[in-house]
Amino acid sequence: MSDSNVASSFEEFFHGWLMRQRFHLDELVSAQQQLLPDGDSIRGLINRVLCHYGQYYEEKSKVTQNNIILVFSPPWFTSLERMFLWVGGFKPGMAFEVVNTALEDELSEEQKHRLSQIQQQTKFKERELNDELAKVHESVAAPPLVEMARSHGKMCLGGATLDSQSNISVPSTLKVTLENLVIRADSLRRNTALKVVQVLKPAQAVTFFAAVAELQLRVRAWGLEKDGLSGG
Repeated sequence: MSDSNVASSFEEFFHGWLMRQRFHLDELVSAQQQLLPDGDSIRGLINRVLCHYGQYYEEKSKVTQNNIILVFSPPWFTSLERMFLWVGGFKPGMAFEVVNTALEDELSEEQKHRLSQIQQQTKFKERELNDELAKVHESVAAPPLVEMARSHGKMCLGGATLDSQSNISVPSTLKVTLENLVIRADSLRRNTALKVVQVLKPAQAVTFFAAVAELQLRVRAWGLEKDGLSGG
């Protein structure tokens, strides 16, 4: 599959995924307002949301395998969303910022302690990935990795593809290294979120997921507005 087809295929999936994200947000807010007890209904909602995020990572892994450069500057994201990218996605530590803001007065001391431990473990793994990505940057002579990703993203938006005559060439060893970094970063993102949810009570997990979805959709809306005003 060509690079432009990979980008457009994921973009189509992503638009549908965002529509389902808005639907899940409505469900989460409704559950909050109704103060549903910690029963099968609320646990079922949490499982549906987790499956929803699982679908995203499954589809993203296909892009990672097809063309890793696209993951570092996704043409399906707005310029604002791309500002938040860290190794091809959001930084895992953001989960703690959201949970502390959304549940500031609802966490027990034991929960705060457990979340703090998970946060320290996450920071350590983030630093490891940062160090490895820095080594990749140092190994890339020209163009730098970020500029390479940006240029490639623009080409895919315009319907162009990479070929043997392109000025953008990524050695196979670099591709493998970047793929492994993104796979590990995605694993850290997913595992961190799961560990956070395991610490929370079901009702707290609903509040957490609602805050995450609201933040993502708000950043998306702001990004679309910003790009619209600047002409894309």
